[in-house]
Amino acid sequence: MTRLTRPDLDGLPAYVPGRNLADLTRELGIAEAVKLASNEVPYGPLPGVVEAAAEALGSVHRYPDLGAVALRDALAERLSVSADRIVTGCGSVALAEIIVKATCMPGDEIVYSWRSFEAYPIIAAGVGATSVRVPNTPEHGHDLDAMAEAITDRTRLVFVCNPNNPTGSSLRKADLDRFLDAVPSDVLVVLDEAYREMVTDPQVPDGLETYGDRANILVLRTLSKAWGLAGLRMGYLVAQPGEAAAIRKVVTPFSTSLVAQAAALAALQQEDEVRRRCALVTAERERVTEALRKLSVDVPASQANFVWLPLGDRSAAFGQACESRGVIVRPFQPDGVRVTIGTPEENDLFLAAAEAALEG
Repeated sequence: MTRLTRPDLDGLPAYVPGRNLADLTRELGIAEAVKLASNEVPYGPLPGVVEAAAEALGSVHRYPDLGAVALRDALAERLSVSADRIVTGCGSVALAEIIVKATCMPGDEIVYSWRSFEAYPIIAAGVGATSVRVPNTPEHGHDLDAMAEAITDRTRLVFVCNPNNPTGSSLRKADLDRFLDAVPSDVLVVLDEAYREMVTDPQVPDGLETYGDRANILVLRTLSKAWGLAGLRMGYLVAQPGEAAAIRKVVTPFSTSLVAQAAALAALQQEDEVRRRCALVTAERERVTEALRKLSVDVPASQANFVWLPLGDRSAAFGQACESRGVIVRPFQPDGVRVTIGTPEENDLFLAAAEAALEG
C-alpha cells in the first residue's frame, strides 16, 4: 500500500502529555489521585473568567474576531507596547509552530538547548528544518557559549527557554546580554517565557522590558500557566511590527476562539490575584526543593512552577513508584523527572511518595 504521510515522521517522538487522572484512579481502584505533571496552576479559574466564558458561549454560532482586537489592545496596554506588535494564538506552543513556519524553509537550522521544551524538535521537523540540540550544562541550564558557537549561516531561529522547561533553570541578564550580542542580526531569537510570572530572582530579566527594542528578538508568552487558561489555549507573542505582521499571515484563521478571547480579557483584569497565587506557588516551590534536597536529590534552583529531579536512568521507575501511590509526575527518561508545584496538601502527598520511592 502506498504511504500517504512523510516517512521522516516515523522517527519523530510524539508529544507526551501528563497522564490522565481518571485512568490512574481506575487502575489503582482509588477515589482520587493527584496530578503534578502538566505545570497547571492548582487554584482554579480566576474570578470572572467562568462567567465571561459562559456569556461568550451564547455567540458560538458566530466566528471570533479574526484580529483579536480587544484582546491585543488589552495586552498592549498591560505590556506598554503598540498593539501591532502582538500576535495571539492557540497557546504558546501553537505560536512557536507558527514562528517556525514563518521563518524556516526545509534544511534551515533551529538551535535550542537540550533538554528543553519537548515540542521544539516536533515543531522543527514539521517544516523540515534541522534541529541543532546543544547539551545543557552540568547545572541543567542553557550552555549559551556553546549555543552561540552552534549558529551557522544556515541558522534561522534560536529558541531560548527562560526559565527552562523541564529543568526550571534560568538565565541571568549578564549571560543573556553576552549571548544576544553574539547572535547575528539576521537570526531570530525567541525568548520563550511561559513561566515569567513565577520568576523571583531579580537578576533574571524580563525579556520584553530588557530586549524588546531589538529587531531580532521575539518574546513568547502564555496565559495557560499563571493566568489559569490552560484548558482554553491562549498565548501571545511580542515582536517588531513588521515581523508580527508577517507572522500573522500564517496563523490559522480564527484559531483564537471566541470563548478564549473573552476568558483572557476577564483574566487580565485579575493581575493582583495572579500575583497572590504566584506567591503561593513560589513559596511552595522553595519548600518542596528543600525537602527533596534533604532526601539527597540534587534539585537545581527553579524559577518556574515546577522542580526538576535529575534522576537519570531511575526517572521512569521513580515516576511509576509515585503513580503507585496516586501521584502523577512527569518522567523524562533517561534524564530526570519534572514535578509541578501543587497545593500544600498535594505537595505533601508527593513528598511522601518521593521519600518512599527513593528509599525503595
